[in-house]
Amino acid sequence: MAEDELSMLAGRYGVAPRYIDWKGEEVGVRRETLVAVLAALGVDASSPAAVRGELARAPAPAQPYGDAGNMLPPVVVLRRGVPAPFVRARPGEPLDLAVELDSGETIPLVQDPFAQDEVPLGWHRLHARQGDRHETAPFLLAPRALEPPPRMWGFTAQLYSVRSRASWGMGDLRDLADLAAWSGHELGAGFTLINPLHAAEPVPPVGASPYSPMSRRFAAPIYLRVEDLPEYGALPAADRERLAALAEPLRAPHDRIDRDRVWTAKLKALELLYGVPRDAEARHRFEEFRRREGEALRAFAIWCALAEEHGADWRRWPAELHDARGRAVAEAAGRLAGRVDFHAWLQWRLDGQLGGAQRAAREAGMQVGIVHDLAVGVAHGSADSWIYRDLMAPGMSVGAPPDEFNQRGQDWGQPPWHPRRLADAAYVPFREMVAAAFRHGGGLRLDHAMQVSRLWWVPEGGSPAEGTYVRYDRNALLGCLTWEAARVGAVVVGEDLGTVEPEVRDDLAARGILGTSLLWFEQDGQGRPKPPDRWRELSLATVGTHDMPPITGYLHGDHTALRDRLGLLTRPAADEADEHRQRLADWLRLLHEHDLLDVPPGEILRALSGGSTAYDERLVEALHAFLARTPARLIGVALADAVGERRTQNQPGTIDEYPNWRVPLAGPGGTPVLLEDLQTDRRVRDALRGLPVSRASR
Repeated sequence: MAEDELSMLAGRYGVAPRYIDWKGEEVGVRRETLVAVLAALGVDASSPAAVRGELARAPAPAQPYGDAGNMLPPVVVLRRGVPAPFVRARPGEPLDLAVELDSGETIPLVQDPFAQDEVPLGWHRLHARQGDRHETAPFLLAPRALEPPPRMWGFTAQLYSVRSRASWGMGDLRDLADLAAWSGHELGAGFTLINPLHAAEPVPPVGASPYSPMSRRFAAPIYLRVEDLPEYGALPAADRERLAALAEPLRAPHDRIDRDRVWTAKLKALELLYGVPRDAEARHRFEEFRRREGEALRAFAIWCALAEEHGADWRRWPAELHDARGRAVAEAAGRLAGRVDFHAWLQWRLDGQLGGAQRAAREAGMQVGIVHDLAVGVAHGSADSWIYRDLMAPGMSVGAPPDEFNQRGQDWGQPPWHPRRLADAAYVPFREMVAAAFRHGGGLRLDHAMQVSRLWWVPEGGSPAEGTYVRYDRNALLGCLTWEAARVGAVVVGEDLGTVEPEVRDDLAARGILGTSLLWFEQDGQGRPKPPDRWRELSLATVGTHDMPPITGYLHGDHTALRDRLGLLTRPAADEADEHRQRLADWLRLLHEHDLLDVPPGEILRALSGGSTAYDERLVEALHAFLARTPARLIGVALADAVGERRTQNQPGTIDEYPNWRVPLAGPGGTPVLLEDLQTDRRVRDALRGLPVSRASR
């Protein structure tokens, strides 16, 4: 009986007492996990008596984010023309509803209010009156659905890996602009999808993973092209020579990207440029930027200045600095005013270069342009976890349960949003974050799309396999997301791979959010590869992902050998290799049946088994030609696939055992490929044959 009550209490707060794993089997969640997760939500489940007491106070099952006695939840989010219950009123008594617009005008709601044209899309305030009760809540009327994009293809790239002869040891925003302009103008690409450019540590060591940042709201100044900053033109010759001397060693060929070296050099250069006097117009534009970004920018810049003194993990700072709004932090900000201004200036200059990349993309004919990537969360001890500490769930990390490719589960080391506290804040941090991403891009990829519906919480010190799912208000988060996208006409792609509830995919599609179709995982109910006409239309179709080896590495089974060497497999390597060969054989047969391969599959398999690379380029071309036959609206071609790269960018489940996120773009055999080399690389154009163009290439 006690366990049933614990499960009931967990359900009231959106915590899953059981779940379906990647094999389709139901798994019960450990009692210890449920107790720990509920405690992080502020719910005492430490004893049967405590559970019963909390059950008596718990919200209704359908309202985990509202108080039991309130008419309105903390925030009301509805879609145009889609009725949904949102008021808990006393039966039999008249209920008056009205929407207060930004202008101050009040619109009474006397019928289905959200089909009324006079209620515009966007944020308003909702008033509910019944008898002597009056409640009010922020109200968002979101679009019913986003307009789907026209059919097009584009490169997907890990920007840091795409170096040029002029970049400082890693790809930067000028390289992004040039890649987008070239692929749009010459190859007819419609978009360029890149890794998250979220802010990293302001001092070394700089974390390598773009998916474990210090802030998702702000960008990383390591991506600035120093020579493109307006201040560079005002430097005397001697200072330009100093900058050239800083950059030169970074431009030599290296087999690993060293962010610490890059940032150490760039920081010196940027500090020199920051000291260049600004004219009245520049000062005005800087102040306008600071006003636009508001308190979030100020808090982030303060964190950066404090991190320079005390390190990038605020949990190790003096205790009086743990409160971002405390007196000690305010005093420190005054003392460090120069550094605070410097870090705000960096974000201003990033804003300019990010805008420049999107302009270059659109001017080259791209219909979408730059598609940014939104990570699931931020690192423990990061800027966001300091600024929004009260909105995070303590003692928890976000991760993923065991699946086919990560059989021990994953702990991403990121604190999750507290669902109720985020709702109480009217989702402002989330709204500001996605609005910033759309400001200088034509689209946004949502890494791990389940972040808007449920997240896998792992109690501190526990195994990733011993976590559980915690639910978020998907309707509210998706409403915030689609409204910000609709405001600028942007595309949204949800990475819905792995363990995803079917209703989530249906909800994404109904709102015009594209899913992700990964070729190696597209199978029917019998585990066979899906023919192209059975793929989803509303999707971004790709062959692989950054968590897998590029095509040539996958063909040769590099992922199995690597995971075996690192001890990441939970079954014999021979079994993994056999399954891989069978899956590959199935795909080769399908390609042959569709006349995309003129070589018998058996011959290719024998060549691959013998280590031959004779068919690698033909298979890269055939797989992309297969994608072109699917109805997918967006087709992504990994730049690494196009140049014949074999090494994976990231091996989940590792930190330093593999050089994750530090592999520069290279061709077969590890030969470096620079941005300038792409224009004359025969393999690139061969890989793109048959792909749809978004415009007439010149």
